[in-house]
Amino acid sequence: MKKLQGAHLRKPVTPDLLMTPSDQGDVDLDVDFAADRGNWTGKLDFLLSCIGYCVGLGNVWRFPYRAYTNGGGAFLVPYFLMLAICGIPLFFLELSLGQFSSLGPLAVWKISPLFKGAGAAMLLIVGLVAIYYNMIIAYVLFYLFASLTSDLPWEHCGNWWNTELCLEHRGSKDGNGALPLNLTCTVSPSEEYWSRYVLHIQGSQGIGSPGEIRWNLCLCLLLAWVIVFLCILKGVKSSGKVVYFTATFPYLILLMLLVRGVTLPGAWKGIQFYLTPQFHHLLSSKVWIEAALQIFYSLGVGFGGLLTFASYNTFHQNIYRDTFIVTLGNAITSILAGFAIFSVLGYMSQELGVPVDQVAKAGPGLAFVVYPQAMTMLPLSPFWSFLFFFMLLTLGLDSQFAFLETIVTAVTDEFPYYLRPKKVVFSGLICVAMYLMGLILTTDGGMYWLVLLDDYSASFGLLVVVITTCLAVTRVYGIQRFCRDIHMMLGFKPGLYFRACWLFLSPATLLALLVYSIVKYQPSEYGSYRFPPWAELLGILMGLLSCLMIPAGMLVAVLREEGSFWERLQQASRPAMDWGPSLEENRTGMYVATLAGSQSPKPLMVHMRKGTSAEGLLYARMTVSAVCIRSTDKMLSCLQGAHSSAETCLGDFKPEICGEEMTVVG
Repeated sequence: MKKLQGAHLRKPVTPDLLMTPSDQGDVDLDVDFAADRGNWTGKLDFLLSCIGYCVGLGNVWRFPYRAYTNGGGAFLVPYFLMLAICGIPLFFLELSLGQFSSLGPLAVWKISPLFKGAGAAMLLIVGLVAIYYNMIIAYVLFYLFASLTSDLPWEHCGNWWNTELCLEHRGSKDGNGALPLNLTCTVSPSEEYWSRYVLHIQGSQGIGSPGEIRWNLCLCLLLAWVIVFLCILKGVKSSGKVVYFTATFPYLILLMLLVRGVTLPGAWKGIQFYLTPQFHHLLSSKVWIEAALQIFYSLGVGFGGLLTFASYNTFHQNIYRDTFIVTLGNAITSILAGFAIFSVLGYMSQELGVPVDQVAKAGPGLAFVVYPQAMTMLPLSPFWSFLFFFMLLTLGLDSQFAFLETIVTAVTDEFPYYLRPKKVVFSGLICVAMYLMGLILTTDGGMYWLVLLDDYSASFGLLVVVITTCLAVTRVYGIQRFCRDIHMMLGFKPGLYFRACWLFLSPATLLALLVYSIVKYQPSEYGSYRFPPWAELLGILMGLLSCLMIPAGMLVAVLREEGSFWERLQQASRPAMDWGPSLEENRTGMYVATLAGSQSPKPLMVHMRKGTSAEGLLYARMTVSAVCIRSTDKMLSCLQGAHSSAETCLGDFKPEICGEEMTVVG
């Protein structure tokens, strides 16, 4: 009899009612057994990719301006405090989620399917940002090619695009230095080159009449997408090699610009303007909010890029160390960029005989108007202009790689059987689709659309997504469970600092940012142009759409479950059966052999399909010690009986006879 029982256990009859994972064969259990996702091929691939992703255009054209307008050197106090409260903890949280699960922004919500809408919202946000971000790279390419001349085209007036208001802003010299210029009612050649030649904005009456496509911009945008596609052609295996150049070379150029800048006459005037502490600004809430916003957007938290990059790590990669290297390196880079920018602006202000605040701008105005104008005042101006725009190109490409890799990884992780073998084709289709959607940005009025996307695509919607992620992981999944998962990866649990930030400080700060952005809402504008109400409404709906994806995802998750509303809600909030490390060798403790396809004999996975009603699939998962498998023989026979129901058999089974905890999920 015992021999029969042993044989029975070794080769059970499995009429689609009961099967262990090793016996599943080709049976569809709604789990995808995918091809290899791939991993980073070099030790520094991940670290350099994160540095390249975080250190972007905002470090050059946003941080220096925010610093000098919010207290100069005093701004560093709230900046580093917000880095500690928000930046570092949220950065580490996102890396931990990705590395632990080896999944993209959608599939990672196996941790709690109820919140999968947050992953969909991430994809929408990063998709919109990728569309206009590559347009900025196209502008950089345009200026890069324009710099390949002996004389920069924005150096002088007298071109067909210039107007009567054009005035070459070069100060006249007397014995005591520069004579101040009267810049009132005049326009610099660089500003007219940007607005009237590059953008050709005079051909548009506003956002509602974009005008014709600018074919030179259209070709630059096409080139930008071709470069991005070629660099992500083989996923992280190719982009991980490209970042060895694109993440490091900008530092060489930045160092060259810094050395050149500080050796110019008047450079100290700009640096002093940049860093002179004005501590009374610290009493203003606006300064603290600006510091938090700078940290939040500079590190790229909530876009899914960090999570995606970490998902290609080995399970025991030291992301704790990497978190501090990247976040602190990003902050130091921003400060150094401020020195490089304001040293040149100080020289420019001395040459023009005007205060620094009259030449300092932020955003595209700095990159495409002020700094190019300053380059014309230097010897070998085309050389320095080429270096500056090449630096912007490499800074922008790294971030764009992350945006595209996030989208491709998220979708292929959802449909691995179909898309992973065709990842190259899928990546190409994504690039083509986004190029076509971005064509409106190459029109005469394309800048209006770019401003609208920039103001609303990743504004309050992104804050809502990050708050939801933080609360779902720490409150629903559980801070203790999350810390235990990190302990599995790194060998230690996060300390009190990280727990306090994840539970209280980070969500509270993000909530304050969200409330501030709503209370202090200001309609979009570009120069003197005010956007019409319908455009404002479109922008608000753009932000709301990402927010609405979260409750929509909750509704779908609840409807997929069975039982009362409360039971459905509980089931949807619990981790999926296959949540955990992707490789069986890394699944220890409660995750042992819960992975579909596991060959481990220790636990027993019981999958029961409800009779012939086809109302759904009922999963029962039992973690049973190897020593008690024989004790389940009676239950196995019951389950295989023709007249027994699954509920009756499980009701008769006594788990107390086993030495380990049995968990039933159903």
